[in-house]
Amino acid sequence: MKKLRKASSILLCLTVSASLLAACGSNGDGGSSSAAGSAAEGVKKEGFPIVDKPLTLKVMSQDAGVADWNKMPVLQEMEKLTGIHLEYQLSPIDSFETKKNLVFASGDLPDIFYAADLKPAEQVTYGSQGVLIPLEKYIDEGYAPNIKKIFDEHPDIRKSFTTPDGHIYALPNIDLSAVWYRSPMWYNGKFLKALNVTELPKTTDELYTLLKRFKDEDPNGNGKKDEIPLTSVKLDDLRMYFLGFWGIYDEVIYADKDGKVHYTPQEEGYKGYLTFMNKLWKEDLLDHETFSQTPDQKKAKGQNNQIGVFNDYYPYFTLGGEPSSDNPLMTPVASEIPGTPVYGKHPGISANGTFAITSKDPNPEATMRWIDYQYGYDGATLFSQGPENTLWKYKNKETHEKEWLPVPGGGDREEYRGTLTPNYGILSPGMNSAELTKGLKSDFDRFIDKENAEKLTPIGKTPFPNVYLTNEEQTEATALLSDLDTYVQQMEAKFVTGQEPLSNWDKYVAQIKKMGGDRIAELYQGAYDRWNSGK
Repeated sequence: MKKLRKASSILLCLTVSASLLAACGSNGDGGSSSAAGSAAEGVKKEGFPIVDKPLTLKVMSQDAGVADWNKMPVLQEMEKLTGIHLEYQLSPIDSFETKKNLVFASGDLPDIFYAADLKPAEQVTYGSQGVLIPLEKYIDEGYAPNIKKIFDEHPDIRKSFTTPDGHIYALPNIDLSAVWYRSPMWYNGKFLKALNVTELPKTTDELYTLLKRFKDEDPNGNGKKDEIPLTSVKLDDLRMYFLGFWGIYDEVIYADKDGKVHYTPQEEGYKGYLTFMNKLWKEDLLDHETFSQTPDQKKAKGQNNQIGVFNDYYPYFTLGGEPSSDNPLMTPVASEIPGTPVYGKHPGISANGTFAITSKDPNPEATMRWIDYQYGYDGATLFSQGPENTLWKYKNKETHEKEWLPVPGGGDREEYRGTLTPNYGILSPGMNSAELTKGLKSDFDRFIDKENAEKLTPIGKTPFPNVYLTNEEQTEATALLSDLDTYVQQMEAKFVTGQEPLSNWDKYVAQIKKMGGDRIAELYQGAYDRWNSGK
């Protein structure tokens, strides 16, 4: 279950590159459907139940496989509250994408897509065809007051989910308290303690010196030179964090403080990153199994106390043991580039859509009221923590302060939570905020908050907003990135391991430009400028 728990959190950190590859646009009017124009007779804009007469809706979603959704207390409570009964069409997480594509192709649609990971291209393609209906009408006409409030207070969120034809076809997961875009880097606290390290590195030179000490001074105390100063799995886990040392916010596309869009693999800062990683590789400071090992093999080294610096959602996921404040978050370090380090922080919304209504839905007004509940405090609490007095109770309802209750029957609280609510192991619609966890945070949670506030938040910036390309732009970008991604990945490994000397950097950049690196930056500059202007 720990793997599922981690997946749930990391899903929130969906990559911008996926958004880039999937983004799409259309000049259509969003299509038309009888559902979109249906009357709101018998649907309340306020209060519960939502409908005067019982309503049944078919829902398609991913399923973590922990419990029967028909028996989940959260969903049973929602039915009692709203008067809306749900019929579930569920697929395991691993096969959901395939099933979703089949459903779109066949036209045998559910009424609702829930936790659907709807890519920008899917939103616009199926929205312009009338398969997914525009949602902004129902949001603006009073059927989604919680969503409307969020959009009004944070116009960038609305802007980021409005397609080029002016419609909103899907809703994001919104987490305005999130900091991590990807899971961060950690130090092994036992190594630091063994070497009496009291101040963490602040520059790349100081980091290099500490990694050398990890290699040479036997910090795990077993008398063997088996320490691995820095480990990774194909550099995918550390790349974005380390690029920030050279002023880069994302591994594919980012906008700098002046609003200029950059294609990362051809930037000078990327060369600085490659040069540093090559230096670590040559001196055996970077794990030489980086390009061949699995995540489980990496974790085995951690549990054997061999690793000095590593990436994971929480340090104990790799090192084993219980949550503690013994293993500090890695402070991003400064390089020779002015204004570094920087940190690409979480944008506060998912890159892909988590909820959509199809043209088959008999009552989109009622459906919007149903989902809107999850974007307010009471609904978000229900779906994230389960019903009141099961795993938690209020200490002070007026101030929203809560406290945990013992887990029924003992066992792990998070695993038990997965039997109460569908929002477990999947990225679901709704919102998260600090208000939801008042009184529930552990000492470890507070440690994480403090580390983030001191080390990441002051240098954080959202790398790139959720933008949509036009159909023509997307066709071009997809073709270019298909070849560029393969070439960049191959060359990164060659530069880092020394198979390709860094003296060939200029030749590499010339090839990138020949393959369309400048054009990618140009395409996304246009989309970014449109986003900035609200068009």
